[in-house]
Amino acid sequence: MNIGIGVLVLLVGILIGLVGGFFGARHYMKNYLKQNPPISEEMLRTMMMQMGQRPSEKKLHQMLNSMKASARNEK
Repeated sequence: MNIGIGVLVLLVGILIGLVGGFFGARHYMKNYLKQNPPISEEMLRTMMMQMGQRPSEKKLHQMLNSMKASARNEK
């Protein structure tokens, strides 16, 4: 009888931890993406124009692809 209650308490604890962890991670990621939005094509175009460059579509795509490749290599 005591073993059954112990197993039940353990399972309930694990379930509460999983649900809490999910919502905690979700909240953290929402805040992270709000503070650090991913760089879009329009943002990159604006940055290049501020630096005095005239961005062509080819150059924009090259820079986006190189940024994605460098992000993959860091992992």
